[in-house]
Amino acid sequence: MIPVRQAIVVEGRYDKNKLSQIFDTLIVPVHGFSVFKDKELISMLRRLAQERGIIVLTDPDGAGLLIRNYLRTVIPQGEVYHAYVPQKPGKERRKTAASKEGYLGVEGIGEEELIAAIRHCGASGETPEAAFEPISAADLYSLGLCGRPNSAKKKKALLKKLGLPQNLSTGALLRYLSGFISLEQLEQLAGQLDLDGGQK
Repeated sequence: MIPVRQAIVVEGRYDKNKLSQIFDTLIVPVHGFSVFKDKELISMLRRLAQERGIIVLTDPDGAGLLIRNYLRTVIPQGEVYHAYVPQKPGKERRKTAASKEGYLGVEGIGEEELIAAIRHCGASGETPEAAFEPISAADLYSLGLCGRPNSAKKKKALLKKLGLPQNLSTGALLRYLSGFISLEQLEQLAGQLDLDGGQK
């Protein structure tokens, strides 16, 4: 079991069951879209964010993005991290059919990828100091990853290489990159991408 100081916030009980076998921490399911009307749950999450910090880990689909963005707006203060798993086609064993978008949810993602997601967001154990200067929107622009012709294709190629959901916004990408990758490393990654979303 891997100790994590922060609580991990997931969508449902199957996600909680999966993560409970890997991480030694409080794991809180929000029960999907029910969180939008659950004032008591939001109050608890705000308190957790202030007292020990939380990690938001939702499915890499549209529904997961909606829940993640909602939590970002209603928990504006405290220690809040966002961990991401890659978009991998498939379905969980317990389901008879794949999800609407055809991607595996958190419960279907492999243990190593879940550990990597939590560690990369900077919240495993005690929170480390940022190792690098934050990446800025201007940096992304200069590398052709936003605001330029073909930026969308280049950004998608970068997301694919990093193992991140393709629906990640530019703002979320900045939050993910800042402090955990240097500008030089990002420049190298950007230089390895082509406009087909692959690698040169």
